[in-house]
Amino acid sequence: MSIVIRNGTIVNADHTFQADVYCEEGKIVAIGQNLDVPSTAEVVDASGQYVMPGGIDPHTHMQLPFMGTVASDDFYTGTAAGLAGGNTTIIDFVIPAPGEPLLEAYNKWRDWAEKSASDYSFHVAITWWDESVHADMETLVKEHGVNSFKHFMAYKNAIMADDEVLVKSFRRCMELGAMPTVHAENGELVFQLQQEMLNKGITGPEGHPLSRPPIVEGEAANRAIQIAQVMDVPIYLVHVSCKESVDAITRARNDGQRVYGEVLAGHLCIDDSVYRNEDFEFAAAHVMSPPFRPKEHQNALWKGLQGGNLQTTATDHCAFCAEQKAAGKDDFTKIPNGTAGVEDRMAVLWDEGVNTGKLTMNEFVSATSTNAAKIFNIYPQKGSISEGADADIVVWDPEGTRTISAKTHHQNVDFNIFEGRTVKGIPSHTISRGKVVWANGELKAVQGAGRYVDRPAFNPVFEALNKQAELNEPTAVKRG
Repeated sequence: MSIVIRNGTIVNADHTFQADVYCEEGKIVAIGQNLDVPSTAEVVDASGQYVMPGGIDPHTHMQLPFMGTVASDDFYTGTAAGLAGGNTTIIDFVIPAPGEPLLEAYNKWRDWAEKSASDYSFHVAITWWDESVHADMETLVKEHGVNSFKHFMAYKNAIMADDEVLVKSFRRCMELGAMPTVHAENGELVFQLQQEMLNKGITGPEGHPLSRPPIVEGEAANRAIQIAQVMDVPIYLVHVSCKESVDAITRARNDGQRVYGEVLAGHLCIDDSVYRNEDFEFAAAHVMSPPFRPKEHQNALWKGLQGGNLQTTATDHCAFCAEQKAAGKDDFTKIPNGTAGVEDRMAVLWDEGVNTGKLTMNEFVSATSTNAAKIFNIYPQKGSISEGADADIVVWDPEGTRTISAKTHHQNVDFNIFEGRTVKGIPSHTISRGKVVWANGELKAVQGAGRYVDRPAFNPVFEALNKQAELNEPTAVKRG
């Protein structure tokens, strides 16, 4: 099957130009003016529109078992919704229970993901430690294309990684050429503050942000960064939500440390007033960790994104319906943490970023696709309109509009955190692996059409660093 996109303006992270794009067998095979293509090729007219790399959401949780329930979007409904929003790849998370072998958990998640409509890959969480974890990390890197491992510094008495686990896992990442990623919140402080709120009689959703103030995130971010510095390994901080974390990342990067930061579309646009809404269902629907912050933090996040200290945008898509959220009706600590957004991320960021002048079109492409592809080592296969790249493309109509609503979205959840927002700039077409899967409001997603994406280890750089470290290894001093 072949397809040609005519009359559009190609927008990559590094340059913008007018050309047609011809795709065949799931790859981009030719780019140029007035391409001569087979008469049987499907034609997409992109006149007046932009042709950009499909979005990559590096942080989703489809079908996640969490807090006594399971996220309402599975790998089909979630990725199909992503395609409707111009997102063609997700990087989800394998999260083993403490004591569960990593490879068993990985195989379970791979089975669940067989129904994906778009391409997908996995980070694997390190939730416990022994020699089998040490060994399984190598197998995952060398045999299964996993090059990133997640560490939750939050969720005490569940999946929290203490400093010992961080040190051992970060060291192992360095040895294998993998990237440690971190959910930075001080789990002990959160636990103590939660108990304090409950003891004061604060049981509603307003207790959630009170128990997770910005400094709790800032402390953990700074600690994780410094551990990574000692271990001499790059680090990626997920869902950075506050000025304190941005400052910690900025300091480290100014000192030459390889630190990367991710920001959620929701944290850029929504503030903590949502938790003070008298409607429990509304307030509970916004409960996620880290929580939405006071408005002044949004300015710091935008500056971090504009200045390059935050590189990627994500959603932390983890959808729970009102009935599930109701588990915490009398105790906010029991409200399942998570919100949706994989369908809305790109349109919201275009509207809030490009339309306001905060981002250029090229910076938008970097933040929604290319930087994630580069950081997780799948560029230019993904994140690029270039010959030889996967034919994952979004045709973007800058004049198109959509009013976001749970009544019309494709996500399998009964609430939308962007409810009622009218965005200008939407995908007219999404192309996944060379097939049109979204066209002018019609979703054509196919269950099981997505493919697992191997992400190679960063071996050339890391091997050189390891060799240098061996040369610099101190020797024991003999005394006599």
